[in-house]
Amino acid sequence: MHVIDVGRLVDGTGAAPIRDARIRIDEDGRIDAVGAAASVSVPEEATRSEYPDATVIPGLIDAHLHIQGLRSMDPTEWVLESDALGAARATVDLRKLLRSGFTSIRDLGSTVGVPLKRAVEAGDVAGPRIFTSGPSISQTGGHGDSHFLPYEWAAETGLGISTLADGADECRKAARANIREGVDVIKIMTTGGVLSERDEPTQSQFTDAEVQAMVEEAHRVDIPVASHAQGTPGIVRALENGVDTIEHAFYLDEPTVDLLLETDATLVPTLAIMHRIVELGEEHGVPEHGVRKAQAAFEAHVESTKMAAEAGVPIALGTDFLGPELVPHGENALEAELLVEKIGFSEAEAIEAGTRVAARTVPADDIGTLEAGNWADFVVLGENPLDDIEALRAVEATYKGGEPVPDEEA
Repeated sequence: MHVIDVGRLVDGTGAAPIRDARIRIDEDGRIDAVGAAASVSVPEEATRSEYPDATVIPGLIDAHLHIQGLRSMDPTEWVLESDALGAARATVDLRKLLRSGFTSIRDLGSTVGVPLKRAVEAGDVAGPRIFTSGPSISQTGGHGDSHFLPYEWAAETGLGISTLADGADECRKAARANIREGVDVIKIMTTGGVLSERDEPTQSQFTDAEVQAMVEEAHRVDIPVASHAQGTPGIVRALENGVDTIEHAFYLDEPTVDLLLETDATLVPTLAIMHRIVELGEEHGVPEHGVRKAQAAFEAHVESTKMAAEAGVPIALGTDFLGPELVPHGENALEAELLVEKIGFSEAEAIEAGTRVAARTVPADDIGTLEAGNWADFVVLGENPLDDIEALRAVEATYKGGEPVPDEEA
């Protein structure tokens, strides 16, 4: 049993902060009791730690990123580099994420996510809890296709971080193949995108039958489905066919926001990557078409996120960060800052977006809040994030499963 006393505790549920709080952690790394120190007893055999001047929040969750060890914004390099090199680099990214307070991540498109998840679970690699989709599933010519390659190469070798599938039967088989590998979520593409060369964010992709097939296979085994969906028609197609989370959502209208509410879907806007591409993309080798499309969409992206938030759609923190210098893992708190600065979230709402709400996107009910029975994943901050969201960067310690992450590992 381990008991930790803290100056201020934000439990992620939306409740008021607790001053002079106490967390009691059992031998399995789960929260045994939490609350005001006076209400939580200390067993005689317990070890103790104290952070009297710190604020503790639940471990942060990035609900949309890519663990592939990428170090360039050039998609050509993404398909040329080996998985072995990517996995080795990704172990560094995982440690950076822990150091920055992210104790869980949702990896939405990679070829190394499943083996890295297993390595972390086995204790061989230090890292957050990984919920991964494995390779995304894209139609031929869709957002996940490597448009610059000959079709035969892209289709036959599966280069890049997506699988190509066309027709309901192929889509069903692709979803089954990912499930066979042990994924936690199925990621599909129902619109074009920014970094794909020959499509546009407004263009709808996949048919109703194709989306239905993938959703049916995922839900049959209690796995959620995430859809890259930027334009309205593709968002609607995803929602009407049972997709659980919408990623990006550049162009929303009122009927589509109503549909998000009706289906209880979670929106993961990923403002951070768009912000970085618009501000610095040209300096970091983002292809011209990517910069152009990001610049054209960013204002609408912000307005769409505001519209959804004001209507009460659950908004989860997700960066879409990849690993290169422009969008490096370790700076993922930028998304929370943008939710406050551009969307009008309060600091408390931004913290919940990265904890309780982000936990909605994964098949787990024991992360995201500091409550009895949940994993003792939390972040010790030297400053109060309720006063200034930038305090999320002032990480003094990260705890995962009740254990502090050693500096040499994090």
